Amino acid sequence: MEWYYVLLILIGSLILFMLLGLPIVFAFFAANLIGAFLFMGGDKGLAQLVRNAIDATQSFSLLPIPLFIFMGEIMFHSGVAARAIDAVDRLIARVPGRLSLVAIAGGTIFSSLSGSTIANTAMLGSTLLPEMYKRGYKPEISIGPIVAVGGIAMLIPPSALAVLL
Repeated sequence: MEWYYVLLILIGSLILFMLLGLPIVFAFFAANLIGAFLFMGGDKGLAQLVRNAIDATQSFSLLPIPLFIFMGEIMFHSGVAARAIDAVDRLIARVPGRLSLVAIAGGTIFSSLSGSTIANTAMLGSTLLPEMYKRGYKPEISIGPIVAVGGIAMLIPPSALAVLL
């Protein structure tokens, strides 16, 4: 089967499921099931899809992501993050956009600990984003620094010394 037929079937089924009102996640899932069934050999393709999904959840490199999200939630709900933000806020009280600077500085420091862009963005988003909304930051301005500094974790290698400090 030519590649453009495959593309037409997959994108066509995806658009059809979206037009039927299926949530996007289920539309992509259904399109993947159809693609695996048609192009990977019927039941064997579906079995391979299940094996790949199980292997992806058992990956050691993905383990820190939910733990960092959990750490960010604990910091947010215990008030530690708010106290740290208030301390930095008092320290640089006259600087405009100081929470954006806190996001960039905190994200850079956290990048040296985690090395994961997803974990870095999730932790900063769960701790700083509600505080930025509470202080009147617009969503398009508050999300920008958090997402931008999330990519820094890819560039800064995790350091054992930074974890110990």
